[in-house]
Formats: sequence, structure tokens, C-alpha cells
Amino acid sequence: MSLTVINHPLVQHKLALVRDERTGSKDFRELVTEITMLMAFEAMRDLELEDVEITTPVQGATVKMLSGKKLALVGILRAGLIMVDGILKLVPAAKVGHIGTYRDPVTKQPVRYYAKLPSDISERRVFIVDPMLATGGSAVDAIAELKKAGASNIKLLNIIAAPEGVARVQQAHPDVEIVVAALDSHLNDHAYIVPGLGDAGDRIYGTK
Repeated sequence: MSLTVINHPLVQHKLALVRDERTGSKDFRELVTEITMLMAFEAMRDLELEDVEITTPVQGATVKMLSGKKLALVGILRAGLIMVDGILKLVPAAKVGHIGTYRDPVTKQPVRYYAKLPSDISERRVFIVDPMLATGGSAVDAIAELKKAGASNIKLLNIIAAPEGVARVQQAHPDVEIVVAALDSHLNDHAYIVPGLGDAGDRIYGTK
């Protein structure tokens, strides 16, 4: 059961800014994108490389380039879309899938309303992205959907997580590595992460 918390100073600085209620939607979106890109460096640390021969303006050289399985990014709608955009800046050839869920306000359980994945998802390394890992319901559901489609190499990237959500994912899918920028205190009575940053989707799209 693997959990990685990224404590890099740049990540923590930008995380403090996105937590601040005074940060507007434009800055919030830019910061989330930047945090995601920084997180991707850690999450993709184990990507395979191969030697490739090229010619520089000076001479021939043996350099390292990505090899092995290609990548897929799966955003949990709607807030995960901004994280997909950030990682695509680094790996523009990655294919993108979407899984739509919403949390039932009464039961707090995820309700899936949409799923569209690359047809060759079983052949790719998959990174699921969603800014918040609260109850863990949406993440557990998304991972189950990916496994049903044949995916076996899966990582989950969240900016902020609650211990309850981490535990739920680890119990349901112990083979999935979780990478977060912060592990917060707990969930409140409304299943919001404390101290958290509020509703990520509302703050990204200005719908609060």
C-alpha cells in the first residue's frame, strides 16, 4: 500500500496559495496546473528509458528517451480536467480518458454518469487525476472501471487527500500507488477535507 506525499518547497508554497480563500479562479487554475506538473515529475519517476542515437549540432550522441508502455491520463470530472491539461503539457502524446461521477448529497456515495476511455487502455500506464481525495468513493469507482477495461498499471494523483479517502482506496485497491501534495487532518460532517481548500470544481470554474 503505497502513499507518496510530495514535500517539495515549490509544491508546498503553491499549495498554500490554492488553499487561501482569497485566491480567485484564474490564479487558482494556474496554480493547480503548476502543482500538477510538479507532482508529475515524482509520479513519473519510474518511467522506462531507452538509449537513442541522435546528432547534435556538434556531434553524434547517445541520449535517453521514454520507452516501454505509453501513457494514459484519466480525469475524474469535472475538477480533474485541469490536472489533465497540466500533465499534457509534459507528455502531449498521452491519450486521455474521462470518468464522470458526482457525490450523492444524502448518501455521500459516488454516482457515475459517464465513462469514456482509450480503446487500448490495457496497454498503457494509467494516471488517474482528481484534485481532492475525500471519502475515496469516486477514486475507488474510477479504478474499478479502469480495471474492468483491462488497465493494470495505475497510479492515482490527488493534490489534497484525507486519511479516510486514502484508507478506502488502499483497502479496495492495494496495488494502486497514491501520490498527493498534502495529507490533511480529516473529513468534516459534510465529507469535506479539513482544512482542505473548499470545493475544487467550484473554485476552478467560478461556480461557487
